[in-house]
Amino acid sequence: IVEGLPRTTVIKTGQHILIEGEDEDSPYVAKVIRLFGDESGKQKKAVVQWFVRVSEVPLSKRKLLGREPHAQEIFYYQGRSCDDEVDAGSILKPVQVTFEAPFPDSGDGDTLYVKLSWDSKTFRVLDSALVHSELAPALSPPPCPKPSLPPSPPCSPPAAAPTSRGATWRALPTPDLDVMRRAAQGEVRPSRATVSAGKAFAAEAESSSVYFLVVSHFNGFISPQVTPGTPRTPHRAVPNIPSRSLPARQPANVLEEARTRLHVSSVPESLPCREQEFQDIYSFVESKIADGTGGCMYISGVPGTGKTATVQEVMRCLQHAADVDEIPPFHFIEVNGMKMTDPHQAYVQILQKLTGQKATADHAAALLEKRFGNPAPRKETTVLLVDELDLLWTRKQNVMYNLFDWPTRRHARLVVLTIANTMDLPERIMINRVASRLGLTRMSFQPYSFKQLQQIIMSRLNKVKAFEKDALQLVSRKVAALSGDARRCLDICRRATEICEHSAADPSTTGLVGMSHVMEALNEMFSSAYITAIKCASLQEQLFLRAVIAEFRRLGLEEATFQQVFVQHQALCRVEGLQPISVSEGLAVCQRLGACRLLLLEPSRLGVLQRVRLNVSQDDVLYALKAD
Repeated sequence: IVEGLPRTTVIKTGQHILIEGEDEDSPYVAKVIRLFGDESGKQKKAVVQWFVRVSEVPLSKRKLLGREPHAQEIFYYQGRSCDDEVDAGSILKPVQVTFEAPFPDSGDGDTLYVKLSWDSKTFRVLDSALVHSELAPALSPPPCPKPSLPPSPPCSPPAAAPTSRGATWRALPTPDLDVMRRAAQGEVRPSRATVSAGKAFAAEAESSSVYFLVVSHFNGFISPQVTPGTPRTPHRAVPNIPSRSLPARQPANVLEEARTRLHVSSVPESLPCREQEFQDIYSFVESKIADGTGGCMYISGVPGTGKTATVQEVMRCLQHAADVDEIPPFHFIEVNGMKMTDPHQAYVQILQKLTGQKATADHAAALLEKRFGNPAPRKETTVLLVDELDLLWTRKQNVMYNLFDWPTRRHARLVVLTIANTMDLPERIMINRVASRLGLTRMSFQPYSFKQLQQIIMSRLNKVKAFEKDALQLVSRKVAALSGDARRCLDICRRATEICEHSAADPSTTGLVGMSHVMEALNEMFSSAYITAIKCASLQEQLFLRAVIAEFRRLGLEEATFQQVFVQHQALCRVEGLQPISVSEGLAVCQRLGACRLLLLEPSRLGVLQRVRLNVSQDDVLYALKAD
């Protein structure tokens, strides 16, 4: 007996029931296998056999059905990963399930129909041995025949054969079409007999419902035109992409090929120098998928250290392992905080990529809460990658809290991988209830050393001899001493190849990129107008820029108020042995830096509460200040 329903409802073994789902209009369907109580005897539970609706099948697999599903159709679920134990309190009501071979034209809206089974990879005709129900027929239903194309009409229909319009085919006197064509082109003047024959043919064709030729008059001439028929899709049609009119341009010399390989968007054959991090992330996610549990991992490191590339390579390898049945199947979803106008849009993107459903942020959050909080037959693990996590920060931190709290639910089977640039982001900006959900599973990507940067460049070049060895070492050492950003290193090398190619007298006989070319590229990269302005700034202005970077690193965000930066500025003045400036002088320094476009400022009417952002990269600021 299930309590809480409008009236006393008796649930028996073998009955089909509806269970609370993500959507009130589409509850889960299951069959009761066994009823029991927990150890205390207070809470009743049921072991069920799940059925799935077509909306619960992943979007990429729905095309395997090969037809439109019936409005009341469900599928017998045979997936490997399934939590078949539910609380009796989640049962809504009994439901009628029929295992009929043909679908009824207009059936009862409360009756569901089963013909096929679904095993998370393919649809199959339901085996009658799996159905232990009084309503199940003795034999399994026959497979659904595939629709075929209608037969083509005969080229020359016989006389007196009935047509689709109820008319009959008749042999009509056909005029001389060649004379009519030449007359329409102005070559000859048609005779009256030809014109009369054409008119008679058109009148007879119209009255006889024959639609082969339409004869029209234009300036006294008769021109026959074929009426276009209904186009037919060819059998097993495959869309073809037109071939190139010209072949793709190949690199003209070694330097062009090296420039193509060193582009940031070029996908390398491997990820060197990150083997240990790759193995740790792979083992973490693989164990969660295999065990059917959830968890979080926080991945941090300065920009350009291969965090996102390593995680994406891990997911490619795991998806390949799932395709060959080495691990259970799973869903992979990726969201980026930089692509959202509001942190709450994360709910909308996750729901749309997971189910294809569009909803508002609040509705999407409620649906995801139900999905990850209730048991369901679709229990495939979901792996969620959240890049630029610090941009999802809100005052109440509810977005971060939900992302870290959902994996802790028993039925969620959710693995969350978060990526940010600050190692101590949880301690700096997260409140305790959010940081505690994150756990202690963390991965830190250290900046590349000069040997690692040199190895990365050589692996991308892949035996293309375009650089001198000393030139590569110079670039690697310069970048490693500043930030260890591999992307900055690739950009400098690409610019050095352009300088080398333009400096040669004959482009076809260009030599290797040498030290002089690399030095010129380094000077261009680190000698922009912004860097010159920083070098020419006053001492207090340079200290203010250093205070801005220090405050950004303390907060873990790329934004701070003037009041927060001013506290850092006063501390730096004491460290340097300078007299601290007043608040008004600090505001004047901040306004001058904003006028030079080194800083982005809010309106000055906010005073000390105006927010401050850098308009240049932190690497450029550090390089300009270190050069002095």
